[in-house]
Amino acid sequence: MGVKLLQKGPFVWEIPREGDMKVPGRVYASAHQIERLRHDKCLDQVKNVAHLPGIVGASLAMPDMHWGYGFPIGGVAAVDADEGAVSPGGVGYDVNCGVRVITTGLPEAELRPRLQDLVTKLFEAIPTGVGSSHAIPALSHGDLKRLMSEGVHWAIARGFRAGSDDAAHSEEGGCLRGADPDAVSERALTRGQDQVGTLGSGNHFLEVQRVAEIYDAEAARCFGLAPGEITLMIHSGSRGLGHQVCDETLHGLARTYHKFGADYAKLPDRQLACAPANSDVGKRYLGAMQAAANFAWANRQVMTGLAVKALAACLGVPAQRLETRLLYDVCHNIAKFEQHWVDGEERRVLVHRKGATRAFGPGDPRVPERYRQVGQPVLIPGDMGRYSYVLAGNAAAMRETFGSSCHGAGRVLSRSAALAQARGRRIEKELAERGILVMARGYRTLAEEMSEAYKDVEDVVDVIAGAEVSRKVAKLVPLCVIKG
Repeated sequence: MGVKLLQKGPFVWEIPREGDMKVPGRVYASAHQIERLRHDKCLDQVKNVAHLPGIVGASLAMPDMHWGYGFPIGGVAAVDADEGAVSPGGVGYDVNCGVRVITTGLPEAELRPRLQDLVTKLFEAIPTGVGSSHAIPALSHGDLKRLMSEGVHWAIARGFRAGSDDAAHSEEGGCLRGADPDAVSERALTRGQDQVGTLGSGNHFLEVQRVAEIYDAEAARCFGLAPGEITLMIHSGSRGLGHQVCDETLHGLARTYHKFGADYAKLPDRQLACAPANSDVGKRYLGAMQAAANFAWANRQVMTGLAVKALAACLGVPAQRLETRLLYDVCHNIAKFEQHWVDGEERRVLVHRKGATRAFGPGDPRVPERYRQVGQPVLIPGDMGRYSYVLAGNAAAMRETFGSSCHGAGRVLSRSAALAQARGRRIEKELAERGILVMARGYRTLAEEMSEAYKDVEDVVDVIAGAEVSRKVAKLVPLCVIKG
């Protein structure tokens, strides 16, 4: 019969608290989207997350939600920092998978005749695909640990940058200070040592885009976005290192999580395996997870430097002549300690965002000073055949979603279903006919990632804007893409 849903607003639905649920569930969706979700197992996952020890507020799901490991992708859960649990399933395997946008100030007309050369140079400079490696020389384990302590600062110090304020325009300054590289296993270090500066596979990409539409002129000026100008968007994460951190922790917790007490033993899904955040197990995972997050920030920063260099080579100018700038970098697979208002009091909570993005509102001191008056930039990639969005966080996000927003389009077809639907088609040719150049390692990735495999990201963004969690600032359309 499906999960019970009560409509609380045009775009807000509640799963009432029952049984051992500690909080209700709250789903952000349109009436059309909710009809598709009513019998989807991801709603069961929203309900299951509401059993998490120490959870406060509500178990949240964004409009791009779909089935994930334990948590739905698009799920948000905040737990009390002292009494709550940390769940690796609430972060995901690709720790700090995230998105950044780089502004260039270049008009589309200047770059359009050079797009084929640019996409080729980007594809040559930035390794893509499963197991991609050696964008830069492999690091020793000691050097890798330094990278995991320093995050983006490691890469910036080595000349990989878009502008002078890259670190300031990265969430958390591009470095989580609680990282513990010594908690990262030798196997994880080995997997990551030659993958810095690589894109990876699946839905990861680097896209050259055009600013197609402006919705909020003040915020767009603040963000450095102007109609017709070129931007670069990078979507990638912590590669094999982060995957290994998650896998090893889940493997250990699967055998032991029920020993932490009755609330843990009664969890309705083994994939929610977790540990008290202040336990030795919890602290070790958090230290390793934060180290992997710093790896991801450094990874995107190195790719930024490589992309700017490729753009300069395409234009035949020194990289220093380009007016590139990092607009922002947000992560969407993370658990972070943050201060939020809960039931009328400010509390320190551990916010799990899995397939959800931070979206702090205007005036928040945690938003970079340049953007503070308009709110944090929120970067929402779509699929490679349509468009992406830049949003800005609203005050409502701080009251209702622990400062969280959607993170992308959200899949509607499994990878196997997409492959079946793409059989006999030439996805790269279809995109070229629409003026979008794409380069990838093989047919399989393009088939799995075709537009039809995803929701229309505009429908997702319209929900999150309608609920006043974030507001539209600009639409970005793809010109060329490199994929794994």
